[in-house]
Amino acid sequence: MNVLWVFAHPEPRSLSGALRDDGLRTLKELGHDVRESDLYAMKWNPVVDAADFGAEAGDERLVVGATSARAHARGELSPDIVAEQAKLDWADAVVVQFPLWWYGLPAILKGWFDRVFVKGFGYGIRADDGRTLRYGEGRLTGKRAMVVLTAGAREPAMGPRGVNGSLNEVLFPLHHGTLFYTGMSVLPPVAVYGADRVSDEQFAEARGLLRARLSTLETEQPIPFRPQNSGDYDEDLVLRPDRAPDATGLGAHLTNAE
Repeated sequence: MNVLWVFAHPEPRSLSGALRDDGLRTLKELGHDVRESDLYAMKWNPVVDAADFGAEAGDERLVVGATSARAHARGELSPDIVAEQAKLDWADAVVVQFPLWWYGLPAILKGWFDRVFVKGFGYGIRADDGRTLRYGEGRLTGKRAMVVLTAGAREPAMGPRGVNGSLNEVLFPLHHGTLFYTGMSVLPPVAVYGADRVSDEQFAEARGLLRARLSTLETEQPIPFRPQNSGDYDEDLVLRPDRAPDATGLGAHLTNAE
């Protein structure tokens, strides 16, 4: 496979950096072709502004969605955005690695999604019959995505009754609202807990877990999110009454919620 590894940690000598290095070696040993976007090393600009859209932006009020769509269609996006989109086009799978900060992504990684997944590339895609292609369909359909993260909390505190909430719910905006939204098949995440207190033995276990998951990157079953256009949702994009009738909340959008 062609694998793009998107890395968002400011310290290459960190636990995250060590796992990244080992993960890249593992992928190459398995015969995959690998490219990397090390956002801090690249000094990636996370801020969307008119400069992203070249001449298309002009001097008028900036409407980001419409302007980005026109710039994308006309080839006027800034070169750094085009380069990242080319990596995504090349990739069969995307590994997104980051430390969990304040329940979410580091700002530099959020800004990578903001700037790269413009309208016409990440969203705003329509089928020939006029259907909007999102949540399981879209330009990135056929690609696989997997999150690798470190968290300061211990694992029980990110379980079903943990004070931090379950990891799957914390990651729902990224898994469902970004990766699956754009059409990608989303694999269960690789998480290393208690990241500031990892012993040598625990690090070896984390490396082993990551290597094992990378070895099944092609075959792992994705999280069973419901595609938008599968017939499960009504015209208001609400689950039909006969789909998981007793389920509410985020879990209702999994097919195994039946």
